[in-house]
Amino acid sequence: MGSFKGHALPGTLFLFVGVWHIWSCTLRYVSDPKNFRVKSWNPVQGLNGKLHYLELYLITGGSFLDMCIELLYSTHLKFIVNGELNPSHLNDFEHGGMLFMFFLYGVAALLSEKTRFLPLPEGCLCFLAAAAFLSEYILFYFHSTNHKGLEGYYHLLLVLVVGACLASTIAGALIPTSYAVDLCVGIAITLQGLWFYQTAFTLYGPSMPRGCAFQDGQIVCHDELDEIRGVLIANCQFFGLLLTVFLLMFGFYGFAATKYGHPQLSTDVD
Repeated sequence: MGSFKGHALPGTLFLFVGVWHIWSCTLRYVSDPKNFRVKSWNPVQGLNGKLHYLELYLITGGSFLDMCIELLYSTHLKFIVNGELNPSHLNDFEHGGMLFMFFLYGVAALLSEKTRFLPLPEGCLCFLAAAAFLSEYILFYFHSTNHKGLEGYYHLLLVLVVGACLASTIAGALIPTSYAVDLCVGIAITLQGLWFYQTAFTLYGPSMPRGCAFQDGQIVCHDELDEIRGVLIANCQFFGLLLTVFLLMFGFYGFAATKYGHPQLSTDVD
């Protein structure tokens, strides 16, 4: 069983990174569509370069903080019980392993960009990011099979979104000149962040569907009709968030094309 904070923290990180990715790849494309290249991360310009690596710092620091919460705070440092891994915190160990993959990607990207010790090409960084999403996909896939009812359905939709992050990130390494692929990465990451928040508010917050409640460590609906109603509400929430992300994307594109658009954009349309 999860918690509100346990979903809101990663939701915040994914949301920030996803929205930034949509804006950055759109700005890079409209500014120079002919030379556009997929990037696994996007630098921040301005302030004499002080914020240049902000996205990587956010990924590395955020995943490390969340990993410490899972492995140090949640377990109370009781890793071993009776000579084996503490069975009461196996879920925390799973989450910690998944978060370590995102931390590893952030560290590798920073070393690649800021030092001469690990000069990785962009395609390799995309595959490293895909490996992190793969670990997340495997984790939540088996979570969704263990969770039943309404809770399981919310996690099943999360699995689908993580799968979209994984597929689009791999595609970014294979099709490095496609704006559509890079945009899909940003859309999928943003949607994942929003769905984490939606799950937090619905299952662990004030938006629990009528007829369902938290009892004995799980979500219980009074009857089958209440559970079906909860699933239908989840579908509507998912479609609403997807529409929100697409409206955000269209807004970013329209603004960037109007303010920073390259003349070649008009030529391509004609």
